[in-house]
Amino acid sequence: MRIVLLPSAYEPAVGGVEELSQRLVSHLTALGHELEVWTNRHPPELPEAEDIAGVTVRRFPMPLPAAALGSVLGFGPAALAALRTMGAATRRFSPDIFHVQCFSGNGVYASALSVLFGVPLVVTLQGETVMDDNDIYDTSTSLRLGLRAGLRVAKAVTGCSQFTLDDAVSRFGLRPGAGLPIPNGVDLSHPDPPVALALPFDTFVLGLGRMVEKKGFDLLIDAFHRVAQGRRDVGLVIGGDGAARPKLQAKVKELGLHDRVVLPGNLSRGQVAWAMSNARAFVLPSRVEPFGIVVLEAMNAGTPVVVSVHGGATEIVRDGETGLVADPFDAPALADALQRVIDDSCERQELVTRGLAAVGAFDWPDITQRYLAVYEEIGSRSKRRWTAARQ
Repeated sequence: MRIVLLPSAYEPAVGGVEELSQRLVSHLTALGHELEVWTNRHPPELPEAEDIAGVTVRRFPMPLPAAALGSVLGFGPAALAALRTMGAATRRFSPDIFHVQCFSGNGVYASALSVLFGVPLVVTLQGETVMDDNDIYDTSTSLRLGLRAGLRVAKAVTGCSQFTLDDAVSRFGLRPGAGLPIPNGVDLSHPDPPVALALPFDTFVLGLGRMVEKKGFDLLIDAFHRVAQGRRDVGLVIGGDGAARPKLQAKVKELGLHDRVVLPGNLSRGQVAWAMSNARAFVLPSRVEPFGIVVLEAMNAGTPVVVSVHGGATEIVRDGETGLVADPFDAPALADALQRVIDDSCERQELVTRGLAAVGAFDWPDITQRYLAVYEEIGSRSKRRWTAARQ
């Protein structure tokens, strides 16, 4: 099968969509499928095309109209030029499937190419409609209309969680029941050698992610402040960076937790591996979270998890069985969940054991097979329609 994967971003950019796309590409090519990756050319200094791990990666300008009059007037010629370039690449590669990962300009252009060339389109939603730092789907008319059109054009729509699909139904016109949840996968091996962090405490709770308001790290600090009153030997580590970091540092100082909370910035893969394996608990305190692949990574590392009730992480974690679920807006409830996994060694071990068993369902080879089943189904439907039309 010849597949064009269109993620919203790809190497050398770093992030969740980039990593899951790389994993999917790796497993599909290992199964003998031919792939090209098409993504937005940003920044423009990146090459138009290059080979990455044996796969051709093409980068295209994918302009969308902005509100300014000059931008709108200039959009038409720029969009047509982009479509011509992408159309030439379509004729050259002759794909069987277009697959959009995380809908943005990539999805708008893939939808147009699908209509123009009759190539079936798969759209996978990764929570972009709720997790963008600037709430772009609330401010960009072109993206809202583009997503609605893309969901109508797509032969299949998948989402990293039912939560993301429900949002598409309620706000973007996806037909109820039309979407298929396919979770993101996790690498069940442990290839990265651990690199220890220098911490002023031995026992700690771990948070990890972009430091933006939606990730809820301020709520975690509030809950940890309650835990810290009774456990002077426990610390909190929050790895990552972002616009909210100065506010988090100010809150740590205000609460007198400067010696109990460490914000080490972005961590290397080795440091993440060490922190995941050595934390007493991993916490996802998000105000909203479409999925939460870091939860799978923590479970795979043998660390009990506490996740937010708001969003798709509750589709990974069964409360009281494979982890604990709490409302991060309820500081006493989140503090109680943290206290349980810190103090109750029996419950902690039970959560770890069941979590390790559950994470096996998210192995990348299995997730890849679920995507392949979607590709094959829409390919079979297209073939049946073509045969019927000729009779």
